[in-house]
Amino acid sequence: MTETNDQIQTSDIPGAADVPAAAEGQQERRGGRGEGKGDRKGGRGRDNRRGQERDSEWQERVVQIRRVSKTVKGGKKMSFRAIVVVGNERGQVGVGVGKAGDVIGAVRKGVADGKKHLVKVPLTRHSSIPTLSNGRDGAASVLIRPAAPGTGVIAGGSIRTVLELAGIKNVLAKRLGSKTPLNNARAAMEALSALRTHKETAKERGISLEQIYS
Repeated sequence: MTETNDQIQTSDIPGAADVPAAAEGQQERRGGRGEGKGDRKGGRGRDNRRGQERDSEWQERVVQIRRVSKTVKGGKKMSFRAIVVVGNERGQVGVGVGKAGDVIGAVRKGVADGKKHLVKVPLTRHSSIPTLSNGRDGAASVLIRPAAPGTGVIAGGSIRTVLELAGIKNVLAKRLGSKTPLNNARAAMEALSALRTHKETAKERGISLEQIYS
């Protein structure tokens, strides 16, 4: 598959949060046709509400949407690729990629793919990271280091989106190498997945926690 240079402005596309709402509207219309079928409908309604409560804690942000093409026997097949970052701002974040014939379908697939590749991030009491970390994906390299309270998120591009949805509020990050949003986001995920707390490091080395700080 070869990607074209056409990139869609994010202001012209629906947000990832709008996709579940559209799907819910379709379910409600379908449910309206089967009124009077008994208690089974009410049970499904309660299950749907529980699913909505579980999904409400997750936030989705569309990083990039591009129109890509694949050369097939009859010509070129056009589709859309969406890069979506999913996180709960409490130490869990994931990056997903979805491809479909329409934008909404690509975003929906990206959200589902991001939730399949979640990473647990250890956070300090100042909403920072415990140690310095490096991540690399392809030609992209990312350096992430902790910062003092009040610093904020000093990062750019897709790296900033990943750090914010992970719940990190004080951090310094630098993008090295490639500027591709997908590679940078995945490099940031590699750096976050490599983080360890001081307690975990002491346990892996078989030493006491006091020796780590000495």
